[in-house]
Amino acid sequence: MLGYAALAVLAGVLVSLSRQLNGSLSMFTSALHSSFWNHVVGFAFLTVVGIAIGGLFAGDPWGAPWWAYLGGPIGFIFIAASSWAILKIGAAQTAMLIIAGQMISGVIVDMALGMAGNTTARIAGVALILAGMMVSRSGAKPKTTIPGTTIVPKK
Repeated sequence: MLGYAALAVLAGVLVSLSRQLNGSLSMFTSALHSSFWNHVVGFAFLTVVGIAIGGLFAGDPWGAPWWAYLGGPIGFIFIAASSWAILKIGAAQTAMLIIAGQMISGVIVDMALGMAGNTTARIAGVALILAGMMVSRSGAKPKTTIPGTTIVPKK
């Protein structure tokens, strides 16, 4: 169980790092352009890893229902939106709001499926995440340059 928890934490760190890197790229291009390159490079990496370790063409993709493929467009929207948001509100606030969105959708899905658990505690958790974002955002000043550079990003 501890190994799976560590893997989930690693995935969270990598999502945050990925958003920050795409946000940096979108400072010089656009959120759409950085999302495009995120997918091109990710596809190339996935292809190389899939060929190297196998399993790239396993299963029956044509047997899946049509809606199972909506993860692609949803992933595109997530990457483009977070690349844009990270420029406007910063990495920490973007991460907290992404987590809040995941928590909100999780609470709704759990309620719709009748899953056991304390709905009030879950809603309170979402409220605390949003409150934390508001507290951490107070007094923030917008950046006009990328740390460590003298380059001013595209407006």
